[in-house]
Amino acid sequence: MKTLRVGIIGLGFIGKVHAYGYTTLPFYYDKLGVRGRITHVCTSKPETAEAGRAQLGAEVATTEYRAITENPEIDVVNICTPNHLHKDALLSAMQHQKHIYCDKPLVVNMREAEEIVAALSAYKATAQMTLQCRFFPAVMRAKQLIDEGFVGRVLEFRATYLHAGSASPSAPLRWKLSAEAGGGVINDLASHILDLIHHLLGDYDAIVADTQIAYAERPSSADPSRKVKVDAEDCVMLLARMTSGALGTIEATKIATGTEDEVRFEIHGEKGALRFNSMDPHFLEAFDMSAAAAPIGGMQGWTRIATGQRFPAPASAFPGPKFSIGWMRVHAACLANFLHAIDGGEKGDPGLDQGIYVQYLLDRVRASNNSKGWVKCDNPKSVLSAGR
Repeated sequence: MKTLRVGIIGLGFIGKVHAYGYTTLPFYYDKLGVRGRITHVCTSKPETAEAGRAQLGAEVATTEYRAITENPEIDVVNICTPNHLHKDALLSAMQHQKHIYCDKPLVVNMREAEEIVAALSAYKATAQMTLQCRFFPAVMRAKQLIDEGFVGRVLEFRATYLHAGSASPSAPLRWKLSAEAGGGVINDLASHILDLIHHLLGDYDAIVADTQIAYAERPSSADPSRKVKVDAEDCVMLLARMTSGALGTIEATKIATGTEDEVRFEIHGEKGALRFNSMDPHFLEAFDMSAAAAPIGGMQGWTRIATGQRFPAPASAFPGPKFSIGWMRVHAACLANFLHAIDGGEKGDPGLDQGIYVQYLLDRVRASNNSKGWVKCDNPKSVLSAGR
């Protein structure tokens, strides 16, 4: 098995999630043709870089991203920084033909994404976005059923990504609540749910959105006794019309009191329906309109499909399909998909092109919020062509 040398840029929460993936992947995917080993760690401070290097057993600690992106010894650049730091690292890694694993969103806005579009034609390596919600087995099965026509023509849908971390006014203003750092719930959570619905239902035709900032000020993360202005939204709600004609609601929020980390969707069609909640991730629920409704209800009703940890090859049987699945396992599946694409010399999926399209959708959401009206959405090919 070939070992790829990985340089990770950023080792906060999501960086540690990615690092955990590289460490545990050999258990879950013992037949992958390649594996990754983190050899270089880059953070903003020498002391955190060194602590990360020691924790991961890496060889080099650095505060300069170019020591990774321009290093001939590095095979994979893994980007886990705050959003406003993505673009420069991406462009440098693309210029040096590194494989790239980039946390969502791609960059901060569409203006920055257009710089990535301009660099795409010369980029020949494998790149993938960390849009891990696609990699729940329940979501994989939902995609299969939709493509097979189980639900028929989709009539309506609803999808949410619910958090409660900003519901309290005492929650401090960290970078994910700062517009300057590319924060806000549109970039943070809506990127996931917009991608997930696009993955399942196809292209968007038009959207209308509104946002909310729950509290005008929050305690500073550096000095909780000092209040600072909040300039990034805590909640976004939108109506979306798909090119198929389906109409639905999409919500991403961090002020949904009482929630944890809840990705939910319901898809209703002419022939059937599907629903999923990441708080109950072992099951996909399906409703089949063709089932007999008599006598006394017959066999018509919601069926809980035990998708569990039933990942397709090259996943191993560890720890077994019947055991309940966790959020970290889905991240491992997303990472495995990326490494499998490298091994096959294939394009990553979801790749940088999807990252660009999601960025475009995020900008469309902001445009609608500003105009307080419906905005049209181009298809992915048109977005990429316009950028070039």
